[in-house]
Amino acid sequence: MKLDPVITNPDNYKVVFENDQVRVLEYTDKPGHLTTPHEHPDSVMYTLSSFRRRLISDTGEAEVEIKAGTTVWLAAQKHAGENIGNTDTHVIFVELKGSQSGESEIGPRV
Repeated sequence: MKLDPVITNPDNYKVVFENDQVRVLEYTDKPGHLTTPHEHPDSVMYTLSSFRRRLISDTGEAEVEIKAGTTVWLAAQKHAGENIGNTDTHVIFVELKGSQSGESEIGPRV
């Protein structure tokens, strides 16, 4: 992964577990924060807080609002994100290793 979020945005992404099959990341930010472009492989996202974000990719922009306790599948993607809400973002990503389904539309798929 060329644009590893742990390297491109080290103040926001932290590795909390890793083995040969998965890497688990914890992500946090504050309202108004904008990440630099980064990539995610196929992943499962679990939200620990409710938040609103703008996701920006080469194919466009999307605004999402997600409630705490939501679990979604994310196909591999490259994007930047901006916290456009009034709450902190707190998310856990379970990234699958060896699985790259190719870039998808931006944002989560339920």
